[in-house]
Amino acid sequence: MTGGGLFALPRGRAEVAPGAVHLPGWLPLARQRELVDACRAWARGPVPLRHTVLPGGGVMSVRTLCLGWHWQPYRYSRTADDVNGARVAPLPSWLVEWGRAAVADAYGDDGGYAPDAALVNFYDAEARMGMHRDEEERCGAPVVSLSLGDSCVFRFGNTEHRGRPYTDVELASGDLFVFGGASRFAYHGVTKVYPGTGDPATGMRGGRLNVTLRETGLTGRLPEAA
Repeated sequence: MTGGGLFALPRGRAEVAPGAVHLPGWLPLARQRELVDACRAWARGPVPLRHTVLPGGGVMSVRTLCLGWHWQPYRYSRTADDVNGARVAPLPSWLVEWGRAAVADAYGDDGGYAPDAALVNFYDAEARMGMHRDEEERCGAPVVSLSLGDSCVFRFGNTEHRGRPYTDVELASGDLFVFGGASRFAYHGVTKVYPGTGDPATGMRGGRLNVTLRETGLTGRLPEAA
């Protein structure tokens, strides 16, 4: 599973905001199936999918698993202390290469992109993601987002607050969305999932998977000891 020109040519490239690029249909169907199969294997552990509990006691409607580094509000660690204490699975090199190819296609150059963590979010028909910023990373490298399965409404906002201005973008299976530069710390979320819109050939049995790659800027030590 490597890049090397095996990805679809971007169709309808759109710059939603400075540094925020949408490439529809970037991931071909066969690659989507590979990634779905990989997500299914990762979900079996060592750390399974879980509903993240927020500091205030709220529970996120999406289910999440992590690779490389484990994310929980609002920090990274090597072990899933809020789940079962296990060390998270490593980030595979082929997925790192996909991330580099994604940044190169979005910006014309990969810029030395070196992701070391991935979050895999599973949305059922009722799941949503509130407006938030990805700001636990100690690095301003872009975030790479891949969509699989059912389509959704992705709301991409501004860097100052959760309100307007924002742009609603429909993300379908195989779509790539990269945000960095001036938009790296923009608020964003998912307001709706459209059940039954995914292609069964991906191997999805309903719902939406979103795989996001990040460069944390962390060392091998646990973040709280860094």
